[in-house]
Amino acid sequence: MRTAAVAGMVTAGAAVVSLVHTPGAAADPHASAVAPTAMSTSAPAAFSPDSASSVIVKSPVTGSDAADDSATDSAAEATDDTAAHDDATATDDGAAADTATQAAQDDAAAQEESAPADKGRGAEYNADGTIVVIDKAEQPKPQPASDEQIDQWINEALDVMKENGIPGSYEGIKSNLLRESSGDPHTINMWDSNAVKNIPSKGLLQVIDPTFEQYHVEGTSTDIYDPVANIAAACNYAADRYGSMDNVNSAY
Repeated sequence: MRTAAVAGMVTAGAAVVSLVHTPGAAADPHASAVAPTAMSTSAPAAFSPDSASSVIVKSPVTGSDAADDSATDSAAEATDDTAAHDDATATDDGAAADTATQAAQDDAAAQEESAPADKGRGAEYNADGTIVVIDKAEQPKPQPASDEQIDQWINEALDVMKENGIPGSYEGIKSNLLRESSGDPHTINMWDSNAVKNIPSKGLLQVIDPTFEQYHVEGTSTDIYDPVANIAAACNYAADRYGSMDNVNSAY
């Protein structure tokens, strides 16, 4: 009896072992279908595709990676800002240089316009602005105005002189005018002592620039070659120096 029982147990055990290890054996409906699997602790691979969904899964960013990215972005922004600032500075400098150049050109043009060429007949000037002095024999011959023009200029000058209390007569003015310039309003003396001093006598009554500026009569032209302005200034000077142009009978 005991021997048969042991044999039966051995046989049963063999059968159990056989069922457990035989591939393809039918599963016991009361037994667990799948044995529990241990949880994996390995870190996920960066940017590894999920075979089931074909979706790219990005691995999580660590704190040090984020700091590095932030520092890189900040450096890039700083570089861009520096480049932009340099470009803006270069543009401003170029614009300032252009403005300064244009201003210098405008000033030069304005000076040229404010200083018209001397109207003296035959006058020539050196590079430094001084008049070219010549011999008396080389002095250009005067080109007298008509008697009608001379009469008109003297009468206009007398009106201005009367308004400003400057003495003088038609006869006194005309006699001096004909002696000094022969009636040529553009005569300029390029040979006497005044020419040597670079203050040549100019116009109908041969007035030098300093005298014209000092005795210029308000309301007349500031051009020394203007006939009326020249006569009025010369008579104003003669009145101050000699009492009247009528008292002048020679170079004055």
